Amino acid sequence: MGAYYDEIEIEDMTWDEEKRVYHYPCPCGDRFEISRKQLANYEDIATCPSCSLVIRIVYDPLDFEDEPPDDEEDDAASNDSDATESEEDSSDEHFEDAMEHLSISTAPTATVAVAAYSPTYPA
Repeated sequence: MGAYYDEIEIEDMTWDEEKRVYHYPCPCGDRFEISRKQLANYEDIATCPSCSLVIRIVYDPLDFEDEPPDDEEDDAASNDSDATESEEDSSDEHFEDAMEHLSISTAPTATVAVAAYSPTYPA
């Protein structure tokens, strides 16, 4: 997409907890909107639902990489802290198991020479 109405930094947008989107005023009177999930998926275009204008959001995608999918968001809110601790323990156990099975190969490396030939390129 080539033509944006404007480029807006995420810090200049407002978070709407009810709709779970960031928004920014549009000249048509409505609001540009973009969700955290879209930002986590590296989507940086906020659209206005009432007109054809779009804005590009300037943000750090790493700030949104741990964003859970929508279905996990609801589940996470209903779980208590004990369930979270047990999940952390199981992930630690999984990591330890992976470390036990880790093997590092000491096989010698081979050097390969590659030459390119082009009949149309003068030698």
